[in-house]
Amino acid sequence: MTAVGTESRLADRILGGWTGRIAGNMLGKPVEQGEVWTRERIDRYLRRANALPLTDYLPEPLSESEGLELRPEWRACVRGRVRGSCRDDDVDYAILGLDLLETHGFGFSTEQVGDLWLLRLPYLQTFTAERAAYRNLANGLRPPLTATYDNPYQEWIGALIRADIHGWTSPGAPRRAASLARRDAVLSHTGNGVYGAMWAAALISAAFTAPTVRHAVDEALAVIPASSRLARTVRRVASLHETGLAWEDTLTTLTGETAGLGWIHTVPNAAVLTAGLLYGDGDFTRTIALTVRGGLDTDSNGATAGSVAGVLCGAPAIPGQWKDPLADTVRSAVFGFDGVRISELAERTLRLAQAEV
Repeated sequence: MTAVGTESRLADRILGGWTGRIAGNMLGKPVEQGEVWTRERIDRYLRRANALPLTDYLPEPLSESEGLELRPEWRACVRGRVRGSCRDDDVDYAILGLDLLETHGFGFSTEQVGDLWLLRLPYLQTFTAERAAYRNLANGLRPPLTATYDNPYQEWIGALIRADIHGWTSPGAPRRAASLARRDAVLSHTGNGVYGAMWAAALISAAFTAPTVRHAVDEALAVIPASSRLARTVRRVASLHETGLAWEDTLTTLTGETAGLGWIHTVPNAAVLTAGLLYGDGDFTRTIALTVRGGLDTDSNGATAGSVAGVLCGAPAIPGQWKDPLADTVRSAVFGFDGVRISELAERTLRLAQAEV
């Protein structure tokens, strides 16, 4: 027995995390452009296609002009067309994190994270803060300068999307997960960008043992500074949810309160993610659907929401319309991992988690 139950239960939950992350990412990928695909526009798209409530991957566009405004990868991400997962950085970083822990163990350094990027990850498959840090690494800078030199994206969502592996390998140990995520995050981020990674890792770790989603959210809040804007925003979402306010009204309120931060900033995306988790209340489909319908960085938020919900329910409980089209296959830009099986990634993650349980 482990802190999260039997070995098979731990295996199911880790596989649920991987499967949920990939499914949520695929759901949100076609509309990943927050300034174009607002929450209202996403719902109009779904309403025209008679796809509300959303219970499957996004429907195909009804017109050519609408298709042109989706991400070009939409043809491999909409319902009926999914044949394994598309390549995406939200999944690449989870794979890279697994390789990091297998190569260097839990005592890895921030410098080793950067070395692995240069070795395994193509430069043109990095974006915003990660691309700035990669460029700084290639130019000979070392952490923490890699995060701060000529990098206007220090509080954007990139470090948060790298955090899942630290939660999966620290089941029921949110502070440990947050510490690992911080060591990774400071390569490219500062402030709320780092706190976002710590919070996400702790949230996923807590999901292994928390009795409810709200308990996991509260445990994750405990690992970041209470006065940070991220913590204040997450608490605000939780308090509005607790009053019984509708999901739409909660997001409208938070949109006003986080105005001006941009659609890839950690704080407004954490609001969308927290709302999706709380109003989804442990139901896998409802959680990722609400999170993606919330807009902003839809594929990143869908991925993290799917990871948390997948850990909470375990892989066997994820409905078939989400996992069956993935065909247990991942496309990846990480050198040596393209075409890897989702089940293999989960098995390797389980071995790491068992070493620390």
